[in-house]
Amino acid sequence: MIRTIGLSVVLVLAVASPAAAAAKKRTELELSYTADAGYAAAVILRCDPAGGPHPKKGKACAALAKAGGDPAKLKPARGVLCTMEYAPITARITGRWKGKKVDWSRTFGNPCDMARATGVVMAF
Repeated sequence: MIRTIGLSVVLVLAVASPAAAAAKKRTELELSYTADAGYAAAVILRCDPAGGPHPKKGKACAALAKAGGDPAKLKPARGVLCTMEYAPITARITGRWKGKKVDWSRTFGNPCDMARATGVVMAF
């Protein structure tokens, strides 16, 4: 009886371990922005495979992959000109990138500045 229980525990742990490891390496991020003007939006982005309600999930995952999952390393768009209006907007990305914790936020001078800096990632 004790051998049967012990063997059952070992089998359960052997089966659960790959699933637990896969869960730890998941990519699921909450992307949001809040403007001082009073509007806000948020979406969930999953990668590998791309999923969630982000309208350009495949491109957003590819951009984050190029940045190593670090939103601070996203390459700004070239040739995009923004006005000098002051309309602060704060972007935030939290969650996990391939199991690694992500907690990033940055306040931009206006939505155009945010779009230029984050590209398709915050385009929702």
